Amino acid sequence: MDNFEDLGFSKVDVAREERSGYPEVIFGEGKTAAQIRAIMEILLNKHGKVMVTRLSAEKAATLTNEFPEARYDTTARILLCGAPERRYSGTVMVMCAGTSDLPVAEEAAVTSEWMGCQTTRLYDVGVAGIDRLLAHREDITKASVVIVCAGMEGALPSVVGGLVKRPLIAVPTSVGYGTHLEGITPLLSMLTSCSSGMSVVNIDNGFGAAYQAALILKLAAEIGGDK
Repeated sequence: MDNFEDLGFSKVDVAREERSGYPEVIFGEGKTAAQIRAIMEILLNKHGKVMVTRLSAEKAATLTNEFPEARYDTTARILLCGAPERRYSGTVMVMCAGTSDLPVAEEAAVTSEWMGCQTTRLYDVGVAGIDRLLAHREDITKASVVIVCAGMEGALPSVVGGLVKRPLIAVPTSVGYGTHLEGITPLLSMLTSCSSGMSVVNIDNGFGAAYQAALILKLAAEIGGDK
């Protein structure tokens, strides 16, 4: 049996969950609603669930009419069908520096939940008002994995990294003024951070950060015997 189904315009990877832990996720930008619908039908038939990221509200309206069970998150721009078969122990905390970072943070949070992780949110706690962050220090240190989204100079992950002893995934966002360079400045800042235990994903890649966090909790569950 082939590990993919060939639609001509797309070769749908129906074996990805077995290889990498989760089914193929559809990237919505650049695809028509008809193309997304065809891919969704295959993935739903194979897995009983599907996620579409970076989906416009217009395309979402078309798809939710055709898939009544689907739900669309306008902030995260994610369309979801189905739910995870298992829930992992531990907690993923998604943080962001400012309200302008919410779309990226919500992409991470919604993805994390769909992948079976208990997920908490802590928003608008940037370093310009450090007391907002320190007021939640106890909750932050209880998280199993921390995802931190920040634009401007990207300082928040470094500060949080000095407070926790858990994996921290930093997400630079394309939020800021000119020399912010559409996310390159915080990306470089996070890559050169002196806080240990931090990894960095691409600009605005909340999805990638959540995927990594889910794999961490999945691995911990497997090592602990919770399969």
